[in-house]
Parts: sequence; structure tokens; C-alpha cells
Amino acid sequence: MFNIKITLLEEHFKLILRVSAVLSTLFLAYSCYLITNAPEDYLQGIYAKIMYVHVPLAWLSLLLYVAVAAAAFCFLIFKNPIFDMIAYAIAPIGLIYTLATLVTGAIWGKPTWGTWWVWDARLTSMLILFFIYFGYIALRTAHTSEERSATTSSLFAIIGLLNIPIIKFSVYLWNTLHQKSSIFGASGISIHSTLLTPLITILLFFVFFTCILITLRILNISYRRRSARLKLFY
Repeated sequence: MFNIKITLLEEHFKLILRVSAVLSTLFLAYSCYLITNAPEDYLQGIYAKIMYVHVPLAWLSLLLYVAVAAAAFCFLIFKNPIFDMIAYAIAPIGLIYTLATLVTGAIWGKPTWGTWWVWDARLTSMLILFFIYFGYIALRTAHTSEERSATTSSLFAIIGLLNIPIIKFSVYLWNTLHQKSSIFGASGISIHSTLLTPLITILLFFVFFTCILITLRILNISYRRRSARLKLFY
């Protein structure tokens, strides 16, 4: 019965993979057109266009960690290994996205701030998120016992969730070089539509591309676990 459920689940994930592949391709092509024709920032010039990579990656870094923590919480409550599999599938992607956020932020910061890195509250809290992701993955693979490893890493993921609001509100709680949100700020959207539209479309590309990565990770983990179970019978 369990194998039947896993097979049906994999079929659903394969459907998600196909749909996400089509949509991500369409949004990428449309985004490239919009970004190419988008005006340059009146202060930062062409350097501001790095936001079309930096901002979606930053948002998804936070969102993916919330997803990891939520799946970890569900695993602890329901003891269903599928939730652990989802959390473990997402975490490395979030780690890479967080690293890419830090790197693109440094590239953007050099011409605008005059330096690659400052111990700014937003930058530092994002760096902490990178190490939290790394810590979760390390704990998840540290023990030979799958159940013990999943339980320990899940507890760590939930505790690490405390860093997410710190990242979000760091630009309001402390005096930072990093600008405040131009979209989710208290005063509403303060970015022109000619810049906002390509930002939204490229965000949708990253969302569907991330769905592809997560789906491939889940299928890979599922196949490996099934192979490991089959080996026990030979």
C-alpha cells in the first residue's frame, strides 16, 4: 500500500515538473524581453538591473526556509517521512539561493556602496541564514539513523525560523546601508511599473524554476530510498 501511494505521489510530481518547465521557459523569455527594454535607474544606472536576480533570490531564500521549517514541524507532529523528505529536498536549494543572494548583493554593493561587504544588519542576518541552512543539512546527514537525524534537524530548522523576522525587519530596527523595501514597505509600492513588471515576471520564472529543482530533488530522494529498501530483500 505504501509503495502504491509513493508511486501515485511521484506521478503527481512528474506532472508538476512538466507544467513548471513550460511556465518557467515562457516567463524567462518574456522577462528577458522586459528587462532588456526596462529603463536604467537614474542614480545607479545599469547596475540596478542586478535586482532582477538579487531580489527574487532573496525573497525565495526566506520563503524556502519557511517551507523547510513548516515541513520539519509537520514531520515532528505527524511522524510522516514524506514531510522530512520535502524539507531535506528544499534545504540545499535554499542554501544555494542564499549564497547567490549574498554574492549578487556584493556585486551590486561594490559600485553603489563602494565596497563588496559591510557588516550591515540585513547582510549579516542573511549570512546567518546561510549558516542555518548549512547547519540543517549537516545535522540531517550527521547520524546513521534516519529517524534520529530527521528529528534533530527538524528541531534545528524550527529554532532557526527565528532569524526570518530579523532579516525582514532589520532595515527598520537598525540604521543600515541596505535600502528599505520598495514593494512591501509601510508606504506601499514605491517602484515604477516599468521596473516592477519585469521584476514580477522574473520572480515567477524563479518560482517555477524552483518548483522544477524541488521536484527533481524529491524524486531523486524517493528513488534512492526505494532502492535502499529493495536492497534489503537481496
